[in-house]
Formats: sequence, C-alpha cells, structure tokens
Amino acid sequence: MNIPIDLASIEAIALASLRMVAFIVIAPPFSYNGIPLQIKGMLAIGLGVAVAPRVSVGYQSGDIGVFFLDLLKELAVGATLGFLVFLVFAAIQSAGSLVDLFGGFQLAQAFDPQSMINGAQFTRMFQMTALALLFASGGYQLIIGGLVRSYDAIPLAAGIDLADPVKEMVNGVTQMFLSSVQIAGPLIVVLFLADVGLGLLTRVAPALNAFSLGFPLKIMLTVVLAAIVFVALPGVVDGLTNTAVKTIMGVGG
Repeated sequence: MNIPIDLASIEAIALASLRMVAFIVIAPPFSYNGIPLQIKGMLAIGLGVAVAPRVSVGYQSGDIGVFFLDLLKELAVGATLGFLVFLVFAAIQSAGSLVDLFGGFQLAQAFDPQSMINGAQFTRMFQMTALALLFASGGYQLIIGGLVRSYDAIPLAAGIDLADPVKEMVNGVTQMFLSSVQIAGPLIVVLFLADVGLGLLTRVAPALNAFSLGFPLKIMLTVVLAAIVFVALPGVVDGLTNTAVKTIMGVGG
C-alpha cells in the first residue's frame, strides 16, 4: 500500500508557518508575554495551514539544503515585518515615556517582564491600553490580514530586498517620534507652561520658594489631564493599525 506524500505542500506549510511564527513573536499585540507560547505556536501553525494552499502555487520542492535556505529567508521576512509593526506601535509607548518624563514619574521607572517594557506608570499604562484596544476593536485581525496579503508582495521562499525594509524603518522611526509628540503634546504643553509659571513666580517672589510646589503640582496636572490623552487613544490605535497594515504591504510591493 503506497501512501502518496506531497512534499511540496508540507514544505509550503512549514515555510508559511515559520513566517507567521517570526512575525507573531515580535509584532504587537501577539508579542505580549502574557500570551502563552503554546497559543502563539498553534496560532502561527493554524494560519500557516490556512494560507498554504494559496501561497504554495508555483512552489517547487528542492533538496534539503535549498529548503533550509528557504526557512532562513522566511524567518528573516517574518522578523522584518514584525519589527516594522512593532516600530509603528512604539509611538504609544514613547508618548507614555514623554508623559512620565515631563510629569515627574520617571523616578518610578521599572522593568515589566510581561510586556518587555522598561518605563514608569504611564508608559506601561499606555502600552496595556493599546493592547486592549487592539483586541477589543479587532485591530489584530487587520494586522493578520496584512500579513496574509504580504505573501502576494513577497512570495513564498522568494526572500526580501533589504532596500524596502530599511526605507520603511527610517520612515517608521521618524513617524514614531512625530506620533509620540502628537499624542502627548497637549499634556506636555501644559506641564511646560506650569514650569514657566513657577519660574516667573520665583523671580517675582523668591521667598515663596515656588519650585518646592513644582513636583506635586506637576503630578496633579498629569493625573488630571491624562484623561485627555486616553480619550484620544482609540483613534490613535485605529490610525496606527492602518499604518501598520500599509507598512507591511509596502515592503516588497
């Protein structure tokens, strides 16, 4: 009894799953360490099996050396796409770091092993809020959809031209800093004006020692006005999700 084995289909599933694994390990919201590794692995393999019939068209099985080379190519493609998505959503974390810096919370900086973030209260809070919004709004489905469509721009085992990812990374870093300033901008302006007011008050009445009130005043303003930033976060996450999908599609396109 002979059981035919389609090696090309098996290799296509393995290659597609490896790109998914490399992407999920790095890209938010799937990279969060609170999600068990078994769940990430099963999700990646399930997505690989689902897209294999579509992406394996034209793929030819070669010798073992070529297959391992194709595995390295897919690992590089998935890691690159995941890092680009991570770079897009790093704007929210950077905005939280700016709020912590100007609000006086930077002294409470600590490392969070779950989200792999080294920051103070607002840095971790903004990151957790963004992750919750991604799952609650279905933004993660758009990211997965963009990853699936990346097989059209970068076919299976075709590799990736480094010129496109480097260009997207340079543009992503610029947009990250710009987005972080736009998110935390109103609160930063208020805190800056508070410092200016305290400085002027000290010049007018040095005996008051107004700077001794600066630390509690800035903390109070940060806590009260942080609601403005949180109101804007759903729209920010929606815009960043669309940007992440366009970034994925822009590589190799």
